[in-house]
Amino acid sequence: MSKSVRVYVVFALGMAAILGAPAVALAQFRPASAQAQAAVGEDYHVEASYAWWNAEPGLIVNSESLGILGSDVNLISDLGIEQKRLGKLDVVLRPAKKHRLKFQRLPIAYETDAFPVKREFVFNGQRYRVGVPVSTTADLSSYSVGYEYDFLYFPRGFVGASLNARYTNINVDLRSPIGREFFEQVAPIPAYGFTGRGYPTKNLAVDFEMQFFNIPDSLAKTIEGDGSFRDTDIHATYNVTKNVGAQLGWHRTSIFYTTDKDGGDLKFKGWYFGGVARF
Repeated sequence: MSKSVRVYVVFALGMAAILGAPAVALAQFRPASAQAQAAVGEDYHVEASYAWWNAEPGLIVNSESLGILGSDVNLISDLGIEQKRLGKLDVVLRPAKKHRLKFQRLPIAYETDAFPVKREFVFNGQRYRVGVPVSTTADLSSYSVGYEYDFLYFPRGFVGASLNARYTNINVDLRSPIGREFFEQVAPIPAYGFTGRGYPTKNLAVDFEMQFFNIPDSLAKTIEGDGSFRDTDIHATYNVTKNVGAQLGWHRTSIFYTTDKDGGDLKFKGWYFGGVARF
Protein backbone atom coordinates (compact mmCIF):
# COMPACT_ATOMS: atom_id res chain seq x y z
CA MET A 1 0.00 0.00 0.00
CA SER A 2 1.42 3.37 -1.03
CA LYS A 3 2.09 6.19 1.41
CA SER A 4 -0.82 8.28 0.07
CA VAL A 5 -3.23 5.39 0.48
CA ARG A 6 -2.08 4.81 4.07
CA VAL A 7 -2.72 8.50 4.83
CA TYR A 8 -6.31 8.26 3.51
CA VAL A 9 -6.95 5.07 5.50
CA VAL A 10 -5.64 6.62 8.72
CA PHE A 11 -7.79 9.70 8.07
CA ALA A 12 -10.93 7.60 7.61
CA LEU A 13 -10.26 5.52 10.73
CA GLY A 14 -9.47 8.60 12.78
CA MET A 15 -12.57 10.47 11.66
CA ALA A 16 -14.88 7.62 12.59
CA ALA A 17 -13.11 7.04 15.90
CA ILE A 18 -13.24 10.70 16.91
CA LEU A 19 -16.86 11.19 15.92
CA GLY A 20 -18.08 7.76 16.89
CA ALA A 21 -16.57 7.54 20.37
CA PRO A 22 -18.57 10.40 21.88
CA ALA A 23 -21.74 8.90 20.46
CA VAL A 24 -20.96 5.54 22.09
CA ALA A 25 -20.35 7.27 25.41
CA LEU A 26 -23.62 9.13 25.15
CA ALA A 27 -25.52 5.94 24.46
CA GLN A 28 -23.99 4.33 27.56
CA PHE A 29 -24.31 7.09 30.11
CA ARG A 30 -27.30 9.20 29.07
CA PRO A 31 -30.92 8.30 29.67
CA ALA A 32 -33.25 6.99 26.97
CA SER A 33 -34.21 10.54 26.04
CA ALA A 34 -30.78 10.79 24.40
CA GLN A 35 -32.26 8.84 21.50
CA ALA A 36 -33.60 12.21 20.35
CA GLN A 37 -29.98 13.05 19.49
CA ALA A 38 -29.58 10.03 17.18
CA ALA A 39 -28.19 10.73 13.71
CA VAL A 40 -30.78 11.74 11.12
CA GLY A 41 -30.56 9.92 7.80
CA GLU A 42 -29.24 6.49 8.83
CA ASP A 43 -32.58 4.67 8.79
CA TYR A 44 -33.13 3.68 5.14
CA HIS A 45 -32.97 0.82 2.63
CA VAL A 46 -32.65 2.80 -0.62
CA GLU A 47 -30.72 6.05 -1.08
CA ALA A 48 -30.44 7.99 -4.35
CA SER A 49 -28.47 11.18 -4.89
CA TYR A 50 -27.85 13.39 -7.91
CA ALA A 51 -25.27 16.14 -8.11
CA TRP A 52 -23.92 18.72 -10.54
CA TRP A 53 -20.16 18.28 -10.73
CA ASN A 54 -18.05 21.23 -11.92
CA ALA A 55 -15.16 18.98 -12.90
CA GLU A 56 -11.91 20.39 -14.26
CA PRO A 57 -10.75 17.89 -16.93
CA GLY A 58 -7.25 16.74 -17.86
CA LEU A 59 -7.54 14.59 -20.99
CA ILE A 60 -4.63 13.06 -22.91
CA VAL A 61 -5.12 10.22 -25.42
CA ASN A 62 -2.83 8.38 -27.82
CA SER A 63 -3.90 6.13 -30.69
CA GLU A 64 -1.75 4.15 -33.15
CA SER A 65 -2.94 2.80 -36.51
CA LEU A 66 -1.34 1.03 -39.50
CA GLY A 67 1.95 0.89 -37.63
CA ILE A 68 2.10 4.70 -37.36
CA LEU A 69 2.84 5.82 -33.81
CA GLY A 70 0.38 8.30 -32.37
CA SER A 71 1.08 11.52 -30.50
CA ASP A 72 -0.05 12.36 -27.00
CA VAL A 73 -3.07 14.50 -27.89
CA ASN A 74 -4.34 16.92 -25.27
CA LEU A 75 -8.07 17.17 -25.90
CA ILE A 76 -8.18 20.53 -24.13
CA SER A 77 -5.26 22.54 -25.53
CA ASP A 78 -5.02 20.71 -28.89
CA LEU A 79 -8.70 20.27 -29.70
CA GLY A 80 -10.52 22.94 -27.69
CA ILE A 81 -12.53 20.89 -25.20
CA GLU A 82 -13.70 23.13 -22.35
CA GLN A 83 -14.68 22.53 -18.75
CA LYS A 84 -18.40 22.13 -18.17
CA ARG A 85 -20.78 20.98 -15.46
CA LEU A 86 -21.34 17.21 -15.40
CA GLY A 87 -23.97 14.99 -13.78
CA LYS A 88 -23.27 12.48 -11.02
CA LEU A 89 -25.75 9.78 -9.97
CA ASP A 90 -25.30 7.51 -6.94
CA VAL A 91 -27.66 4.79 -5.72
CA VAL A 92 -27.19 2.77 -2.51
CA LEU A 93 -29.16 -0.34 -1.54
CA ARG A 94 -28.87 -1.20 2.14
CA PRO A 95 -30.30 -4.65 2.95
CA ALA A 96 -28.77 -4.64 6.45
CA LYS A 97 -27.15 -2.12 8.78
CA LYS A 98 -23.54 -2.92 7.83
CA HIS A 99 -24.04 -3.93 4.20
CA ARG A 100 -24.38 -1.60 1.21
CA LEU A 101 -24.66 -2.26 -2.52
CA LYS A 102 -23.57 0.81 -4.48
CA PHE A 103 -24.05 2.01 -8.06
CA GLN A 104 -22.59 5.15 -9.64
CA ARG A 105 -23.01 6.65 -13.10
CA LEU A 106 -20.82 9.46 -14.43
CA PRO A 107 -22.07 10.56 -17.87
CA ILE A 108 -19.03 12.43 -19.18
CA ALA A 109 -19.25 13.81 -22.72
CA TYR A 110 -17.67 16.76 -24.52
CA GLU A 111 -18.04 18.26 -28.00
CA THR A 112 -16.29 20.99 -30.01
CA ASP A 113 -16.96 22.34 -33.49
CA ALA A 114 -14.30 23.29 -36.10
CA PHE A 115 -11.51 24.08 -33.64
CA PRO A 116 -8.27 25.05 -35.49
CA VAL A 117 -5.36 22.76 -34.59
CA LYS A 118 -2.70 24.65 -32.58
CA ARG A 119 0.14 22.18 -33.05
CA GLU A 120 0.83 19.26 -35.35
CA PHE A 121 0.00 15.78 -34.07
CA VAL A 122 -0.76 12.24 -35.27
CA PHE A 123 -3.98 10.53 -34.22
CA ASN A 124 -5.03 7.04 -35.33
CA GLY A 125 -2.57 7.11 -38.24
CA GLN A 126 -3.65 10.54 -39.53
CA ARG A 127 -1.44 13.62 -39.35
CA TYR A 128 -3.20 16.86 -38.35
CA ARG A 129 -1.32 20.00 -39.29
CA VAL A 130 -1.58 23.45 -37.70
CA GLY A 131 -4.70 25.32 -38.72
CA VAL A 132 -6.82 22.33 -39.79
CA PRO A 133 -10.36 22.76 -38.31
CA VAL A 134 -11.33 19.69 -36.27
CA SER A 135 -14.69 18.88 -34.69
CA THR A 136 -14.32 16.57 -31.71
CA THR A 137 -16.71 14.34 -29.81
CA ALA A 138 -15.40 12.61 -26.67
CA ASP A 139 -17.55 10.24 -24.61
CA LEU A 140 -15.74 9.15 -21.44
CA SER A 141 -18.72 7.96 -19.41
CA SER A 142 -18.25 5.42 -16.65
CA TYR A 143 -20.35 3.13 -14.46
CA SER A 144 -19.43 1.55 -11.15
CA VAL A 145 -20.98 -1.17 -8.99
CA GLY A 146 -19.66 -2.23 -5.62
CA TYR A 147 -20.22 -3.88 -2.27
CA GLU A 148 -19.35 -2.16 1.00
CA TYR A 149 -19.08 -3.72 4.45
CA ASP A 150 -18.95 -1.39 7.45
CA PHE A 151 -16.74 -3.31 9.85
CA LEU A 152 -16.93 -0.56 12.49
CA TYR A 153 -20.35 0.93 13.15
CA PHE A 154 -21.31 3.62 15.69
CA PRO A 155 -24.54 5.53 16.37
CA ARG A 156 -22.92 8.51 14.67
CA GLY A 157 -20.57 7.05 12.10
CA PHE A 158 -18.89 4.04 10.55
CA VAL A 159 -15.73 2.80 8.85
CA GLY A 160 -15.98 0.35 5.97
CA ALA A 161 -14.19 -1.37 3.10
CA SER A 162 -15.43 -1.96 -0.42
CA LEU A 163 -14.89 -4.02 -3.57
CA ASN A 164 -15.85 -2.32 -6.83
CA ALA A 165 -15.99 -2.86 -10.57
CA ARG A 166 -15.83 0.21 -12.82
CA TYR A 167 -16.56 0.22 -16.55
CA THR A 168 -15.31 3.18 -18.59
CA ASN A 169 -16.03 3.55 -22.31
CA ILE A 170 -13.48 5.83 -23.98
CA ASN A 171 -14.73 7.00 -27.38
CA VAL A 172 -12.97 9.84 -29.21
CA ASP A 173 -14.11 10.95 -32.68
CA LEU A 174 -12.29 13.57 -34.81
CA ARG A 175 -13.89 15.02 -37.96
CA SER A 176 -12.07 17.39 -40.30
CA PRO A 177 -11.70 18.23 -44.04
CA ILE A 178 -9.01 15.53 -44.32
CA GLY A 179 -11.33 12.80 -43.06
CA ARG A 180 -12.73 11.17 -39.95
CA GLU A 181 -10.71 9.25 -37.39
CA PHE A 182 -11.97 7.67 -34.20
CA PHE A 183 -11.08 5.05 -31.64
CA GLU A 184 -12.94 3.27 -28.88
CA GLN A 185 -11.35 1.67 -25.84
CA VAL A 186 -13.18 -0.17 -23.08
CA ALA A 187 -11.52 0.02 -19.67
CA PRO A 188 -13.00 -2.44 -17.15
CA ILE A 189 -11.35 -1.70 -13.81
CA PRO A 190 -11.60 -3.61 -10.52
CA ALA A 191 -10.97 -1.50 -7.45
CA TYR A 192 -10.92 -1.75 -3.68
CA GLY A 193 -11.40 1.03 -1.22
CA PHE A 194 -12.09 2.47 2.21
CA THR A 195 -14.90 4.69 3.41
CA GLY A 196 -15.91 6.49 6.58
CA ARG A 197 -18.71 8.67 7.91
CA GLY A 198 -19.07 10.82 10.99
CA TYR A 199 -21.83 13.09 12.37
CA PRO A 200 -20.56 16.34 13.97
CA THR A 201 -24.26 17.04 14.65
CA LYS A 202 -27.27 14.77 14.33
CA ASN A 203 -28.29 16.36 11.00
CA LEU A 204 -24.85 16.81 9.44
CA ALA A 205 -22.87 13.87 8.03
CA VAL A 206 -19.29 14.07 6.71
CA ASP A 207 -18.17 11.27 4.36
CA PHE A 208 -14.81 10.21 2.99
CA GLU A 209 -14.30 7.50 0.35
CA MET A 210 -11.29 6.36 -1.65
CA GLN A 211 -10.98 3.65 -4.31
CA PHE A 212 -7.79 2.56 -6.07
CA PHE A 213 -6.22 -0.12 -8.25
CA ASN A 214 -2.91 -0.77 -10.01
CA ILE A 215 -2.38 -3.53 -12.57
CA PRO A 216 0.39 -5.78 -11.14
CA ASP A 217 3.61 -5.87 -13.16
CA SER A 218 3.28 -9.61 -13.78
CA LEU A 219 -0.23 -9.18 -15.22
CA ALA A 220 0.81 -6.12 -17.26
CA LYS A 221 3.37 -8.24 -19.11
CA THR A 222 0.80 -10.94 -19.82
CA ILE A 223 -1.86 -8.62 -21.22
CA GLU A 224 0.68 -6.24 -22.82
CA GLY A 225 -0.83 -3.27 -21.11
CA ASP A 226 -0.77 -1.27 -17.92
CA GLY A 227 -3.12 0.91 -15.94
CA SER A 228 -4.13 2.47 -12.66
CA PHE A 229 -7.22 4.03 -11.11
CA ARG A 230 -7.72 6.51 -8.26
CA ASP A 231 -10.98 7.97 -6.95
CA THR A 232 -11.46 10.24 -3.94
CA ASP A 233 -14.76 11.68 -2.72
CA ILE A 234 -15.24 13.93 0.32
CA HIS A 235 -18.65 15.42 0.98
CA ALA A 236 -20.98 16.77 3.64
CA THR A 237 -24.72 16.03 3.75
CA TYR A 238 -27.21 18.10 5.69
CA ASN A 239 -30.26 15.93 6.36
CA VAL A 240 -33.33 18.12 6.59
CA THR A 241 -35.35 15.00 7.47
CA LYS A 242 -34.52 11.30 7.50
CA ASN A 243 -35.71 11.14 3.87
CA VAL A 244 -34.29 14.31 2.28
CA GLY A 245 -30.93 16.04 2.37
CA ALA A 246 -28.56 18.40 0.52
CA GLN A 247 -24.93 17.63 -0.38
CA LEU A 248 -21.76 19.58 -1.01
CA GLY A 249 -18.58 17.73 -1.92
CA TRP A 250 -15.27 17.46 -3.77
CA HIS A 251 -14.56 14.57 -6.13
CA ARG A 252 -11.39 13.57 -7.96
CA THR A 253 -11.01 10.59 -10.28
CA SER A 254 -8.17 9.54 -12.59
CA ILE A 255 -7.64 6.68 -15.04
CA PHE A 256 -4.32 5.83 -16.68
CA TYR A 257 -4.03 3.03 -19.23
CA THR A 258 -1.75 1.77 -22.00
CA THR A 259 -2.21 -1.04 -24.52
CA ASP A 260 -0.14 -2.18 -27.46
CA LYS A 261 -1.72 0.55 -29.63
CA ASP A 262 -3.55 3.06 -27.45
CA GLY A 263 -3.09 4.96 -24.23
CA GLY A 264 -4.77 7.57 -22.12
CA ASP A 265 -4.45 9.71 -19.00
CA LEU A 266 -7.88 10.98 -17.91
CA LYS A 267 -8.37 13.17 -14.85
CA PHE A 268 -11.35 15.04 -13.41
CA LYS A 269 -11.54 17.05 -10.19
CA GLY A 270 -13.82 19.66 -8.72
CA TRP A 271 -16.68 20.61 -6.40
CA TYR A 272 -20.22 19.32 -6.70
CA PHE A 273 -23.58 20.02 -5.09
CA GLY A 274 -26.87 18.17 -5.18
CA GLY A 275 -29.62 16.46 -3.26
CA VAL A 276 -30.33 13.06 -1.72
CA ALA A 277 -33.55 11.09 -1.12
CA ARG A 278 -33.98 7.98 1.05
CA PHE A 279 -36.68 5.37 1.55
